[in-house]
Amino acid sequence: MQKKLFCLLFFTHFVLISQVSINGVIIDQNSKKPLSFATVKTNDSSYALTSVKGEFTIRCNTYPVRLTISYLGYQKKTIIITKKKPEKLSIELVAQEENLGAVKLKSSQNTAAKIIDKAIRNKKQNNPDKSLSSYSYKSYNKLKITEDHQAHLKTNDTSNVDMEHLFNKAHSFLSEKISLHQFKKNIGQKETVLATKMSGFKKPIYNILGIKIQSNSLYDEDYTIFNNKYIAPLSKRALKNYHYKVLDTTQGNTPAFVILFQPRKSKNFASLEGVLYLDIKTLAIQKAIIELRGELNVMAIHNFKYLTEKESWFPTRQEITIRPGNGRQKISLFGGQISVGRIGNNNKNNPKNNDFLISTTDLFDIQLNENKSLNLSQATIKVDPLANNRSESYWNKYRTNAITEKDLNSFPIVDSIVKAQNIERRIDVIQSFNTGYYPVGFFNFDLTYPVKFNNYEGLRVGLGGKTNTKFSNRFRLEGYLVYGFRDSKFKHGVGGGILLNKNSDSWLNINYKDDVKEVGSFLYLTDRRVYSLFEPRLVNIDFYYKHKTWSTSLQQQIFPKLMSETQFSISDIDQTGGYRYINNNTSFSSYKTSEVTIALRWNPFSEFLKTPNQFKEIHEGYPKITAQYTQGFKGIFDSDFEYRKIGLKAEYIINRINQSQTSFLLEADYASGDIPLTHLYHTYPNAPTKETALRRFSVAGRRTFETMYFGEFFSDKLATLQVKHRIKPIHITNWLKPELVFISRYAIGEVSDTEKHQEVNFSSLQQGYQESGLEINKLFAGFGLSFAYRYGAYHLPEFEDNISFKFTFYLKL
Repeated sequence: MQKKLFCLLFFTHFVLISQVSINGVIIDQNSKKPLSFATVKTNDSSYALTSVKGEFTIRCNTYPVRLTISYLGYQKKTIIITKKKPEKLSIELVAQEENLGAVKLKSSQNTAAKIIDKAIRNKKQNNPDKSLSSYSYKSYNKLKITEDHQAHLKTNDTSNVDMEHLFNKAHSFLSEKISLHQFKKNIGQKETVLATKMSGFKKPIYNILGIKIQSNSLYDEDYTIFNNKYIAPLSKRALKNYHYKVLDTTQGNTPAFVILFQPRKSKNFASLEGVLYLDIKTLAIQKAIIELRGELNVMAIHNFKYLTEKESWFPTRQEITIRPGNGRQKISLFGGQISVGRIGNNNKNNPKNNDFLISTTDLFDIQLNENKSLNLSQATIKVDPLANNRSESYWNKYRTNAITEKDLNSFPIVDSIVKAQNIERRIDVIQSFNTGYYPVGFFNFDLTYPVKFNNYEGLRVGLGGKTNTKFSNRFRLEGYLVYGFRDSKFKHGVGGGILLNKNSDSWLNINYKDDVKEVGSFLYLTDRRVYSLFEPRLVNIDFYYKHKTWSTSLQQQIFPKLMSETQFSISDIDQTGGYRYINNNTSFSSYKTSEVTIALRWNPFSEFLKTPNQFKEIHEGYPKITAQYTQGFKGIFDSDFEYRKIGLKAEYIINRINQSQTSFLLEADYASGDIPLTHLYHTYPNAPTKETALRRFSVAGRRTFETMYFGEFFSDKLATLQVKHRIKPIHITNWLKPELVFISRYAIGEVSDTEKHQEVNFSSLQQGYQESGLEINKLFAGFGLSFAYRYGAYHLPEFEDNISFKFTFYLKL
């Protein structure tokens, strides 16, 4: 939901003032066939390419309009359009033999492929990130949403009604940003946001600052539009994915090839297409126009400047626009995580421009090969503490695209709407809800506590939460109280923390809990705030132990990509059943433990934004690696056992352009010493120990073995691998888009000294456990179905005992 909200806020961003919209089609005079990707220009520098059907739409400021149409192999044509014009122009071009001089084109397509192949090989010398040791520049970015009342944002998500209302009623939202960009070879790029302003909000919505509107470079393997990646036109994979054709050549001091690129295959999802202007001498990019055509039409433009001193083309301006589309292809924005709704012109008789969004970025103060230090350890993007409080004189100093009177008028208009509809409060609620809380004043209620159910406690109800920054920026208190109706017991926890270091987000905490915990569970300290509104596996658990635990911990963000937590804890443990642990000829059903745990979470390929108060992950990179070590001490605070536990987990996800996804989850655990069953490992089994398959029907988990029974296996050495492949969602209707996921899970393990564990029966996993299945998710209101089958060494004699058939539940926040 958070990403949906920020997308809507992002789309609620600016005003495009344009009065003239001209529609037409370009055809061959003799054959009457459409001419795809002809170039259409106006006297005020507006630019358009015709579609595969020869159609175009171009927008200008006022009449009359001078249109110039050019196409390789045809005579250039210029016409003047007055107010008296047909609804749709039909423009015919006359073929001619065109002499391209030294280029000597025999086949524009074959020649284009050769040119592109050489341009790909020349990337190292043409790409500033490869040819320059360092550079820096400043940028001014302005984002606006049109005031045209025919353009509407529509969404079926009721949670976004207010944001939809904000856009559709205000039609005027403006955002500005001034940044310093620095690059150093082998280190990378860093952006410092020097100034930011968003109409209607006292504080910036920081997540918007982390959205990658469009790629800065056209030489990378992927090209990004609104956080979604596509194969770049000069990628190593480009010739396999695009057709190329020479459309034209330009004249002047730096002549260029004008080369069209189009997707090789017609697909049911949007792909990049457009033109590249390549320097004839070096094949460096001078200009690029990139389009996505579908339900929305997206156009991105890159302009470059030739820097004589370095003989290099460097970007100077970027622009991206979103307009209503009429194609059936889906354009997946923001990594496919949100639905952008439909934008349409409800009044077909009104040809007025209805561009939805435009973002322009001007680059200036370009400095090349500076010998300055650059440290990316803190964050890819850093927000200056004064960025939200810059004076108007500061803004005027850097504004390269003059702000209009209407732009300035949009600030008080949206300010009043945001205040009247309490939008900032709504944003606070949604952001908190996405992390599992609901804020009320200075207290955030924890949404994991109100209602739960499991097979030991039965219905478990309660309240809990923690204080927020309205209570204090340096101190926090937390606690919960719950009651289980089946065991008729209250459980509770209390604690608090103090902020030691703001820059590293270091907190010293102390907590006490009197509660129950699942036997064999192993949780990473750095992962414990992974929130799910509905935790399906909890429904089936029936094997718990009681514990009273004092703990103190130190949480730190050592670097944005490296999080740590160190904890010392003392626990009094008792059993809920008849389990006994035999150690040194002594039988234990109750015992004490004292242990130190060190946990690290490393996200080496993620990108982070540093706000004045905290770090925010703005791009999830993979793999994500988590490691944890626990040392149990005997004799410390009367503890009974000495042991060691090690856990290592790696997660890798591949997201593809066609919206399919493959994920891998690998985990390895090792324990040694005097370890009771409560502290061993299981594989997150999720099959209730009921007699028939129908009675075992329940809800599938996220990382669980669906055909493995509770209490069936425990290990002190364990390795698991889970592979999931989700195909592109199947579009049946607008409200029914099920997702088919193929799943395979594997586990192998071993347990030592089984005779020490009394009054329980379980096995090892020495021969390797295997199950495979599929999920059909999101059939109705987040619910779907799961099927799994158990095979291999631990296949059971009765066929139905190897089958799992359950609900799935995925709530898209």
